[in-house]
Amino acid sequence: MKTILFIIQKEFKQIFRNKSMLPIIFILPLLQLVILSNAASFEVKNIKFSFIDHDHSTASRELIRKFQASDYFNIISEFSSKKQANLQMQKGEVDVILEIPIYFERDLIKQQNTNLSVSINAIDGAAAGITNVYITQIILGFNQAIQTKLQTYSPGNVEQLQNIVTIPSFWYNKTLNYKTFMVPGILVLLVTMLSLFLSSMNIVREKEVGTLEQINVTPIKKHQFIIGKLFPFWVLGLVILSVGLIISKVIFNVPILGNIFLIYGFTSIYLILILGIGLFISNHTETQQQAMFIAWFFTVIFILMSGLFTPIESMPTWAQNLTYFNPIRYFVEVIRMVMLKGAGFNDIKIQIGIIAFYAFVINGFAVWSYKKTN
Repeated sequence: MKTILFIIQKEFKQIFRNKSMLPIIFILPLLQLVILSNAASFEVKNIKFSFIDHDHSTASRELIRKFQASDYFNIISEFSSKKQANLQMQKGEVDVILEIPIYFERDLIKQQNTNLSVSINAIDGAAAGITNVYITQIILGFNQAIQTKLQTYSPGNVEQLQNIVTIPSFWYNKTLNYKTFMVPGILVLLVTMLSLFLSSMNIVREKEVGTLEQINVTPIKKHQFIIGKLFPFWVLGLVILSVGLIISKVIFNVPILGNIFLIYGFTSIYLILILGIGLFISNHTETQQQAMFIAWFFTVIFILMSGLFTPIESMPTWAQNLTYFNPIRYFVEVIRMVMLKGAGFNDIKIQIGIIAFYAFVINGFAVWSYKKTN
């Protein structure tokens, strides 16, 4: 036990002695959490909106005011012809063109039916889809409001049109703040990347400077060396998690409804898995550049298939099946369930079991692949 403590002490001294590494470990991840949480959003705002009003009626002006009142649209200009509007969209000056036909109000009153032409810049298909949803909601709201003002006349009586009113109830994120959804996931990303990169380059650095051969000929046993080398990064991972949770609560006001010790317990097991992957990578590389490249290669795949940015349900079936082998997927699920839903141990015991099993298998391979000669 004393041998392990001496190695751990040596590793901490080596970490804090490297002045260039300290900002990378403690400052950059926190800056990334603050910046990425504000930048990583699927919300589409400041949509450049233009319109062509052939009717110039009260109803058409009321519809335009609906778009002006929206926080998602910026009214750029009004065009007199579709040709001019299309030219501006081609230049990238306009994202949406709404064309209101002549006799719009008359047809709406007499026939209770009319058409609108909407052109959307769909180079970014995802943004165009969201924009279309915004436009549809505004038009439906306008239609509902205008119909309440219209009356259907029949012989002998007046019949008022009835509306169905829906009252939505938003659970777990009442304000619909996208940061509430993204911040826990980005915190998972930073804890994973920091732990994986540092652990994968740690033993490789010993190879590069030539100290690994010296350690190999000492009486230090394999398990003592591995535990002593990886334990400091396990601690650093928990420290980054702690600071990230504080930033999430203080700056972004992300709720922590569940037991915070449940998050720490799961993270402790998760970090053992990640450090095992880092050890396995370092055992099969000769330089820090190689280790960094391989670690980054797997991290990108893990991130894209974790459900952090793209819902797993939207992936093809074969991709959904592959995500079951992705450790980041389970961490993202757990931290969101505990923080936002107040999930308990019984709710995440399956994820805990899977991560514990993966940690046992990966670390077994990593220890087996580490070659130490006496």
